[in-house]
Amino acid sequence: MERGAHSDTRKRWVLARYLPVALLVRLAAEGARVGLVVLAVDRTRSAGFGGALVAALLVPSVVAAPLAGALADRVRRRRLFHAGCLVCYGAGLTAVAGLAGRAPAPVALAVAGAAGCCTPMLTGGLTSLLGDLLPPAALDRAFSLDAVSYNLAGIAGPSLASVLAAAYGPGPALMTLGVGAVAGGLLVSALPLRPRLGQGAAPLPADLSTAAVLLVRDPPLRSLTWASAVGQLGIGALPVVCVLLAARYHTPWAAGGLMTAMAFGSLVGSLAYTWRPWGTRRPERTVITLLLATGVPLAAVPWADSATTAAGAFALAGCCTGPLFAALLAGRDRYAPQDARTQVFTLGASIKSTFAAGGAALAGAWQATGPGALLLAVAACQTAAAALGALLLNGKGKGIGERGSDPGRPHSS
Repeated sequence: MERGAHSDTRKRWVLARYLPVALLVRLAAEGARVGLVVLAVDRTRSAGFGGALVAALLVPSVVAAPLAGALADRVRRRRLFHAGCLVCYGAGLTAVAGLAGRAPAPVALAVAGAAGCCTPMLTGGLTSLLGDLLPPAALDRAFSLDAVSYNLAGIAGPSLASVLAAAYGPGPALMTLGVGAVAGGLLVSALPLRPRLGQGAAPLPADLSTAAVLLVRDPPLRSLTWASAVGQLGIGALPVVCVLLAARYHTPWAAGGLMTAMAFGSLVGSLAYTWRPWGTRRPERTVITLLLATGVPLAAVPWADSATTAAGAFALAGCCTGPLFAALLAGRDRYAPQDARTQVFTLGASIKSTFAAGGAALAGAWQATGPGALLLAVAACQTAAAALGALLLNGKGKGIGERGSDPGRPHSS
């Protein structure tokens, strides 16, 4: 009993050090998307420049993900590397707060792009550390709590940026977010990450494709990755759909309120999954099931007679996306080989972000079809994603990572 109590205390202590890091840097990342636009409009009266700054911050992460992940998987002093990436991201936001509208636009865009190269380490890169920080039996709940940090950041980050900008000005608001990310980076030094032995060599060109090969050839990983990406294609369209629904219902609050309802539902789902994880032996099957479940309430929204009813449906869909994300994280950790784990996380996260951006672009191009048709398309994406996941899984064998990198690692139940 004493040993079990000591183990539980250690788990809680590790999570108590990890979660503030995750929340601080993800609040900064979510808030920056709003803060950059508000700053650009305030100083240059150009929302277009704000959009360019957001793109400069987000787009490089797709290209940088394989390199950042490969470096993180090979570097010897991991605390120093992760802390450096988070500090550089925060310093970049702080620099843009001083440069935007005052220095030539290309300079501000270049600094935002440099900060964006560190973005993969705020999301998948940080999550990948949980596999080294905690024993396997504690990981399912840990990934659920990590999903909660994403949900909280998604809800509070944009609001925090808006409140700070209204109270102190857009520049100080963005600077505060940057300082928060720097603080998160400094807190990484408190994480019990031991230096790797026999590592430290620069990744070879072949190393940069390791995760890509796994995401194509390994059945569970390819199922998790591409099913969640196709599902995200639909979810990425929802902000555009919500604006159209607000006009349909003549309810201005619905433009942002429906997405907030979904985010709160996702938070509730994540917390419930933290309390009692289910389907943890085969997380890829859990993801497929929850993709199907996500589409059901969204498919009913076209027949909702009010914005309030639609918000309830969005909240139900969110209750599915929270556990789905936690299961996705657990699956990546379970099936990725030890020497490519971070790269699998960073590349997988970037693929999802790319599909989400594509969904938003498609919804904008097809908005003339109306919110009802778009919502049915979003729901169809979830069904198609589940079918694709089942097809790619093909019911055969275990993941390469589960077989090869850590054959003694037990399943949690």
